[in-house]
This record gives sequence, structure tokens and C-alpha cells, in this order.
Amino acid sequence: ILLELCTDLVLFRGGRNPQPRRAPPPPTYRADRGDTTESFPLDFTAVEENMNDFMTQVKNLAQSLYPCSAQKLDYDMRLNFLENTSVTCNDGSPAGYYLKESRGSRRWLIFLEGGWYCFNKENCDSRYETMRRLMSSSKWPQTKTGTGILSPLPEENPHWWNANMVFIPYCSSDVWSGVTAKTEQSGYAFMGSLIIQEVLKDLLNKGLDNAKVLLLAGSSAGGTGVLLNVDRVAELLEGLGHTGIQVRGLSDSGWFLDNKQYHCTDCVDTVSCAPTETIKRGIKYWGGVVPEKCKQAHEGEEWNCFFGYRVFPSIKSPVFVVQWLFDEAQLTVDNIQLTGQPVQEGQWRYIQNLGIELRNTLKDVPAMFAPACLSHEVITRNYWIDVQVKGTSLPRALHCWDRSLHDNRNNKAPPKGCPVHLIDSCPWPHCNPTCPTIRDQFTGQEMNVIQFLMHMGFDVQKMAQQQGMDPSKLLGMLSSGS
Repeated sequence: ILLELCTDLVLFRGGRNPQPRRAPPPPTYRADRGDTTESFPLDFTAVEENMNDFMTQVKNLAQSLYPCSAQKLDYDMRLNFLENTSVTCNDGSPAGYYLKESRGSRRWLIFLEGGWYCFNKENCDSRYETMRRLMSSSKWPQTKTGTGILSPLPEENPHWWNANMVFIPYCSSDVWSGVTAKTEQSGYAFMGSLIIQEVLKDLLNKGLDNAKVLLLAGSSAGGTGVLLNVDRVAELLEGLGHTGIQVRGLSDSGWFLDNKQYHCTDCVDTVSCAPTETIKRGIKYWGGVVPEKCKQAHEGEEWNCFFGYRVFPSIKSPVFVVQWLFDEAQLTVDNIQLTGQPVQEGQWRYIQNLGIELRNTLKDVPAMFAPACLSHEVITRNYWIDVQVKGTSLPRALHCWDRSLHDNRNNKAPPKGCPVHLIDSCPWPHCNPTCPTIRDQFTGQEMNVIQFLMHMGFDVQKMAQQQGMDPSKLLGMLSSGS
């Protein structure tokens, strides 16, 4: 065993906030089955009660074996362009993906990048001048390092570190919905949905054909892209004869509301235009496609399917939704500006109501994680392991979801004490003490919860009265992070 361990170093560290540390992944034990191998990641479930003692022993063993494991390990994902060169980015340059294979693992994580969109020739031209990497592959780097749920380090990514990792750069500006080649009238190709399909076809020749689980994940526009494409991915694989692959979705910060803006403005660009108006215009410009069942439910108004709570009932594949209750991108398109002067009372009420509206749209989603934070995107951030809802972290909730799906397939009862429906009940932005740090945009200084709420025009007396409590008690609760 020691000789086998000598080929792979394991370093496990406990604690809620371990400092980032480049340690090689834990060892994988392999069982020979003819010409194929399957990996079995170490499972410490049985020793959780004595974890500190166990970790000390493992650490001591690992440190003593370190000299015999000095080889350099490659953590990076490498760029591959699509074999089908007719499927392209906006400007006609080849689309592609980054891949880090994990030989022996039968789990695949395919991530869709986000980055807003454009919806007519004018703002697409502007986007091309200012954000070309989101419309062209001409300057993509050859490698990419995964972070958060794409990280190969178990201390940053406790349950998916050993998966095959795929990152698909966003270069179609169509919320991953388009199937349209470049035309003289549009000036650009919009092929987001086709890019996903072609990546899958390429990956089938690189081990995906042997997959057991495929998790289609994405953030922001990529999160909405997951909702639009997860069933299409499942149908493609099934149509190609790969019926044994379990397709699932993970949508991060892509659950937008088609609500009324705080104050209406002319539809000039992506930021100033109301969410419904941009999608109505965009879906025509992109030649966008939506899930068939949702299309039938909203015939003639297919734009509805870009909004999570409207498309979700039509999705057949299991989907886990991650959504900040006070999403910065949602507030931006709703014309709520959180910089400069403290917000007015009307804006403050609007922000609180946004949290209430989001809670209402998420209440029937079986698997979800919704912290009361003001932020945008989380699953690829290195702090994604630190945010908690009701004492459960996001990686833990995803692991519980994974287990519940596995047990459900095997007709077992869901695991106890392993929640998958997690939503904050406190009413204000950043009332959850595990929210990401907020910094003053002008000074760069960190702000605590009270400083942040006062910056936003929070009236302690009035809010305490609304909650039926003494103002000093409310301040004490906020100070302690209750």
C-alpha cells in the first residue's frame, strides 16, 4: 500500500476556510477489469466522527511520502477547436472548448461560460469592439486553469475534483440559444446551441461515450443556457445510442425575472433595456431555439422560455438551481444603481420585493441554493465552499443532491440530514453572515453588514419597527451575523 501511495500524494485538510494550497489530488485506487479501469475516490464517511485524528495520520503519512512524489502534475484544461468547422463564434472564427481529462473517472462536468448578450447589429458591433473575446476565438489562450467547481483540488472542490472537466467559452452572444449561420443582414453567426451539440459529439470520441454522469453547468447567461439546453443534451446522447449517461443540470445565476423595472428607460443597450424587451428582440435576431414543451406552452411568445420560472416546469432532466436572492445583474437591468449615493426608500423597497419575488418563483424547485446576498455568479469562485444557507454549504448541498438522485434510481429513501432545498428567510441583502465580502466601490475598503446596509440607506429604527423588535436588538443581531 505504501508503495502504491508513493505514486500519488494525498493531502487532506479540515476546517471551513482552508487557505488555497496547490496539493496534488488524492490517490485513486484502481481495480483491473480487463483492458479498462475505473477509479474509486477515497470516501471518509465512516470516519467523520474521528476526522481530526484520521486527518493527522493521513497528513503525517503524506508528508513522509512526499519526496517520492515529486513529479509535476498538469492541472490545466487545454484548448480544442471543434472538428465541425461550420459551427463558429459570432465572427466566423472556430468555436471550441477546454478539456482536462481524468482517466478512469466516469463523471463529466461541462461548463457554459456567461457574459451577457447583444440583440441587434448596433450593440453587437459595440460588443465586438469592447469585448471581442466573447465573440471571437482569435485570441483565446491555449490553456485555462479551473477554479471553484472546475478546480482539480479537493480542498477547493470536494466532490467534483476528479471529474473530466470541460469549459466551453461563450462566443455566440445569444444566451446559448442560436442555431443561425452568419448572414449579410445580421453580420454575425449565432450558434450557441449548436456549439454545445458539436462539443458533445467531439467528446464522445474522448471518453464521454463511457460516462455515467454528465453535469451541464453554467453561470449567468451560461446558467440560462443550461435551462435551455439540458434536455436537448439528453436527447442528443439518447439519439446517438448513449442511453446510460445520466444528464443533469446546474444553473448558477441564470434564473432571471421578467419583472417591471424600477424606472423605465429607452431600450438602447443590454443594460438599459428591460429584460423582456431584450429577449424579444434577441430571439428573433439570433434565430434562438427553446425547449419544445416550453415552446408549445408559449407559442408565439417563446421569449418567455428564457426566464427560469417559466421554462423550469417543462424541463425533464434533474436541475439544481443556484441563485442569489439579490442578484446584481438582475438589479442592473431593473435600473437599480448601488453605487454613489445611498439608495432611496423606493429603491430599498424594490430591492426587498425582489428577494420576495425570487423566493416565490423558487419555492417549487426541488433542488436549489438561494442565499440572501447581493452578488452574481458563484460556482467558479474560490469562495464557493464558504457560503452557507442554514448551515449547509453549496458543495455539500450538491453532494446531497447527487446522493438523492443515486438513491432514487436505486429505490432507496433519500439520505437524512442532507438537505437539497435551501433558501434564506432573512429579508435584506447580505443578512446571511457567510455572504461574499462587500467592498466600497470608491475606497476599496471592506464593509461589514451594518456599514453596507447604512450605505444603502437602511433605516434601523424603521426596520426594527417593521420586524416588531427593539432597534438595539436588531443592531446586535446584525453585528453578530444572526
